[in-house]
Amino acid sequence: VTTATPPRPSASCGASVSREPQRRWTWADRSVSEPPVPDQKRPAAGLGCGRFLLRLSRKNARRRGIVADVLPPGGTRARCMDGGVDPERQRRWAELFEQLDLNKDGRVDVNELRIGLAARGLLSHSSVEEQIVRAGDTNADGQLDFEEFTQYLRAHEKRLHLMFHSLDRNNDGEIDVGEIQHALHTLGIDITLEEAARILQSMDRDSTMTIDWNEWRDHFLFNPLHNMEDVAQYWKHSVMLDIGEQLTVPDEFSERERSAGFVWRQLMAGAVAGSVSRTGTAPLDRLKVFLQVHGSRSDKGNVLSGLRAMVKEGGPAALWRGNGINVLKIAPETAIKFLAYEQVKDGAPLRVQERFVAGSLAGATAQTIIYPMEVLKTRLTLRKTGQYSGVADCAKQILVKEGVRAFYKGYVPNILGIIPYAGIDLAVYETLKNSWLQRHRDGSADPGVLVLVGCGTVSSTCGQLASYPLALIRTRMQAQASVKGAPPVSMATLFRSIVVQEGVMGLYRGIAPNFLKVIPAVSISYVVYEHMRKVLGVGS
Repeated sequence: VTTATPPRPSASCGASVSREPQRRWTWADRSVSEPPVPDQKRPAAGLGCGRFLLRLSRKNARRRGIVADVLPPGGTRARCMDGGVDPERQRRWAELFEQLDLNKDGRVDVNELRIGLAARGLLSHSSVEEQIVRAGDTNADGQLDFEEFTQYLRAHEKRLHLMFHSLDRNNDGEIDVGEIQHALHTLGIDITLEEAARILQSMDRDSTMTIDWNEWRDHFLFNPLHNMEDVAQYWKHSVMLDIGEQLTVPDEFSERERSAGFVWRQLMAGAVAGSVSRTGTAPLDRLKVFLQVHGSRSDKGNVLSGLRAMVKEGGPAALWRGNGINVLKIAPETAIKFLAYEQVKDGAPLRVQERFVAGSLAGATAQTIIYPMEVLKTRLTLRKTGQYSGVADCAKQILVKEGVRAFYKGYVPNILGIIPYAGIDLAVYETLKNSWLQRHRDGSADPGVLVLVGCGTVSSTCGQLASYPLALIRTRMQAQASVKGAPPVSMATLFRSIVVQEGVMGLYRGIAPNFLKVIPAVSISYVVYEHMRKVLGVGS
């Protein structure tokens, strides 16, 4: 602070300058002299930006552009210029830096930032910590000192301020539901007022159904978004992870994303992740199908004994029988479902109930077209060594011995299973996600990939519990010809037979390996999906 006459303290980071001749004075000169603070108590140590923050006139500081030296934790000096940052805000930054600096070396690295933000409930999406450090690391040492940390936050606040004013169409200093809906509409993303209200409520700390600047700034402070398209994208897109079950509701894309080729890159990332995931969990999937078809109440075997029996019959490679066709059908199924969903939706924004109906119709359309591949997958999974030479040979034998209708065995229970699976899956997913958003209203607006994956895993599990009996009946009908001496039976007859011979639990035969594969499938899909997104340039 450059002054001969000590300034009176006020509420800003800056200085009031006397009109008398000036000389240089800094807090390093305390051993010689220290400017008195008349009529008020001196600032206490440990407060403000470092040991204390001198309170000076905001108005004069803005007019003259005065800069004050402050001492952050760890002893690193930083320049605090008043660009709309008041002492209270600077004090909070200093306290936050001190909390994030776990080893107290005056610097924060990516790992410290990740641990610190998670501990404060500021959950983030993938790689956000790396983005923050990369953006603020001016000396390229892979860490942020206090000066770099505050410079990043200050620059980020400026971007957030521009975004806030672009949303605030009537310039009343607040954002309402209509303004959120309009902003997304201009980006080619149509949402309902109900969906816009959920977005707003996740940021609305005082429950006024409007967002002021402070709520907006605090909500996005540790989310390195650069424009409204970034804000819209992570809200809009669900995670396209494949855990070996049917995807219920396809993702939605704006016109701008379609024209940029974003759609097919996103679908490709999901398809590759699904392929790797299904291959990694193929042994458990084959065991599930084996138990569904050949399991009975008298069986004493478990998962390990079942896997050992398959290896004994055909060697280690037998664990992956049927995986080729299972992977091959991912691409056409995903593409058909997406295109069918777009046709059903017809460009209009959909509520949750409407998304359920549209997603179910899209899923039914995709299943109808690719269902012969489902039958081939079941037959190849259950085949004995040497029974079929490949996919083409399997299809030929089915066509010659059983006719075309054999490719649609089990189709009815398969279609009926879509409704409870889709309805429960979507309802539980939306409930869990909205519950998380309500619990973390003061944190990040983005639930994060791991949160969405967790919600998807739980909802998928609930959906499977409801639809599993129909899935088991479908599999047995698909495999009828592969079971020697098995007469053709209807869905109702097969259902009664299972209940009578095996009890109600017989309808859930093979569900144990089905649940066992969920966690590894999700983990593999997540890692591969994130890597493919980076390779294909999807997202930030």
